[in-house]
Amino acid sequence: MTWHPKSDFLHVMFARGYLADCTDYQALDQALVKGVVPAYIGYDATAASLHVGHLMNVMVLRWLQKTGHKPITLMGGGTTKVGDPSFRSEERPLLTPAQIDANIAGMQQIFGRYLAYGDGPTDAVMLNNAEWLDQLNYLDFLRDIGRHFSVNRMLSFESVKSRLDREQSLSFLEFNYMILQAYDFLELYRRHGCRLQMGGSDQWGNIVNGIDLTRRVLDAEIWGLTTPLLTTSDGRKMGKSAQGAVWLNGAMLSPYEFWQFWRNTTDADVGRFLKLYTELPVEECDRLGALQGAEINAAKVILADEVTTLLHGAEAAAAAQATAREVFEKGGTGEDLPTLHLTAEELGEGISIAQLFVRAGLAKSGKDAKRLIAEGGARLNDDLVTDPGMMLGAGELADAVRLTAGRKRHARVTIG
Repeated sequence: MTWHPKSDFLHVMFARGYLADCTDYQALDQALVKGVVPAYIGYDATAASLHVGHLMNVMVLRWLQKTGHKPITLMGGGTTKVGDPSFRSEERPLLTPAQIDANIAGMQQIFGRYLAYGDGPTDAVMLNNAEWLDQLNYLDFLRDIGRHFSVNRMLSFESVKSRLDREQSLSFLEFNYMILQAYDFLELYRRHGCRLQMGGSDQWGNIVNGIDLTRRVLDAEIWGLTTPLLTTSDGRKMGKSAQGAVWLNGAMLSPYEFWQFWRNTTDADVGRFLKLYTELPVEECDRLGALQGAEINAAKVILADEVTTLLHGAEAAAAAQATAREVFEKGGTGEDLPTLHLTAEELGEGISIAQLFVRAGLAKSGKDAKRLIAEGGARLNDDLVTDPGMMLGAGELADAVRLTAGRKRHARVTIG
C-alpha cells in the first residue's frame, strides 16, 4: 500500500501487521490527527477469562491508548444472553445471568494489565451493554431500530450465509444478535462520543451494520476497523494448544505454561508474533525473526519473556524462564511447573503411570496416555516409560517427580 497514514495509531497498525480492513482509512486518519478518538471492542462473556485468541485486539486497544486515544472495553452482559452466531456451526449454550456476571468479573481482571482506566481524556473506560439492552422495550425497538435493517442484506453476510449454506439451523434469537451489536455502536456514540469500532475480521458484517444504523439514525460519521483472523504457520487457530484454550487468567493457566506456549512458537511465526504481541521496535522484531538455527531459540525466549511480562509481570516471566532452564538444562523438577498434588487417600495402594499422565493433564484419556507411551513420548524424570500399567506408590512418589509428554510438555507430581 503506497498511502502512508499521518496518525501514530494507524502507522502502528500498518507497521506491526494489525490491519485487515477499514471502512475509510483516510477519514479515520484525519480524525485521529485532529484529536482524541474514542474507540471500542466488544467482548461477550462466554468464559471466565480471555484467552490468547483475544490478545491481538487487546494489544490494539493498548496501542490506541499509547498513541493518545480513548479505549472502551465493552462487556457483553446483554449480547451474551443471545450469542454471536458468526462462523459457528451451532448455537452457543445459553448462560444464566449469574454465570455471565461471574465471567465478566473474571475477564475484567485481564484488561487492567494492558490498559489504564480512569476519568482522563485518554483513560480507558469499561462498560456493559446490559446497561441499555436490558431496558429495551421490544415494540419500540422494532419500530425505531428494526425498520432500518434489511433481512435480504443480513442474509448476505458471510457469517450468516455460511451457516445457511451448510443447512445448519440459525435461530431467530441468534439472528437478532447483529441488530443488538449494531445498536451498541449507536448507543456508544450517543453516550460516549465513540467513533470507531474494532474487532476481528469475522465481525466485519456486524461492524458495518452498526455504522449504517448510526448514520441513518443520527447522521454521524463513524468508522470500523478489523484485524486479521490469525492462524499459526502450521495452520492452527491462534490461541489453541494441544490442551485447549491458552487462558490469560493465571488461575486457569499458570504463568509458566503461558510462557512455555510462546517459547514453543514455530520458527516461522517468531517475527510476526513479536510485532503483534510485544512492544519491541519493529526493526528489532524483524531482526529477531530472521535469526536461523539455534539462534532463533533465543528470540523465542525474548518473545515469551516480553509477552509474559505484559500479562503477569517481570517476576513471573523471570521465574518461568528459570523453571524452563532448570527443567531443560539441569533435569530438575521445577517448582513452578504445573503441579499435581496427590493425597495419600487418592494414591491408595498406587496409581498407574498412564493414569498419572491423565491426572496431570498431559493426556486427555487413558487411551491417549497409552498411545503416548507406545510412541515413546512419555518420560518419568528422564527415564523412558514403556509400560502403561506400571504402578507408582508412596515410595516412588516420596520425592517430587517430573512427567514429560513429547519434548516440551511437563508436569510435576507430589504427595502431600
